[in-house]
Amino acid sequence: RRAESAGVPVPRVHWASSDPRVLDTSFFLMERLTGETIPRRLLRDDAYAPARESLVGELGGILARVHAIDFDRRRLRGLDRPKPGRPPAADQLAGSVAAVRELAPEPHPVLDLAARWLEARLPTQSRETLVHGDYRVGNVMFDEKGVVAILDWELAHVGDPAEDLGWFCTKAWRFGSDLPAGGIGTREALLDAYDQGGGPEVSLDDLLFWEALGSFKVALVFIRQAYVHLSGAMPSLELASLGRRTAEAEEALVEIMEEAS
Repeated sequence: RRAESAGVPVPRVHWASSDPRVLDTSFFLMERLTGETIPRRLLRDDAYAPARESLVGELGGILARVHAIDFDRRRLRGLDRPKPGRPPAADQLAGSVAAVRELAPEPHPVLDLAARWLEARLPTQSRETLVHGDYRVGNVMFDEKGVVAILDWELAHVGDPAEDLGWFCTKAWRFGSDLPAGGIGTREALLDAYDQGGGPEVSLDDLLFWEALGSFKVALVFIRQAYVHLSGAMPSLELASLGRRTAEAEEALVEIMEEAS
């Protein structure tokens, strides 16, 4: 509802309740929207060629509106906030590094190198906005004309707005495309659209930091999924195979470190 009031395209919420007298669980009813959500179709099907031409500009402008939502006065509930006086990136990096060292049964020298590289480049700006938390092409509903709605807000939190921009550019969400911004555009085009939309100033260096941290967190996701199998909690060939994909995220980190050096 806050996003809709800020001009962000989302499904309209018709009814939401946490009242146990209504139902024994929290729930909400949303507007039904029509569109596509499979990224590979967006990136490859001829029908979506017109949308590909304009989508990175649309999504950059929409993200600026997300980051303009007033989360203080409206007292949005249930949002994690960074520790006072500490850059949001510092906590995320420290938590991810600790989790990798705890869960990985084998050494990951690329992740050790990347952790040192990220630590040396921690953004010093202490800016806070509402952050979507999972802003990527896979969470966009689109049609032949462009964006229909931004979906999946369950990871929303208070943090550095550059986090969403970097996550959007993380290599895992390009689905084989050479274009770094979600597989549909350049980083520069994304930043320009974001700036034109009124977003706070974000440098290319900050975006690259958060993009690299995004790949680090993707590596952690794969390690964590493999751990569920290896620990015996849920034996699964699929989870075991996902552990092998850690190398994909490590390759992306090497590419970023080389590009930014």
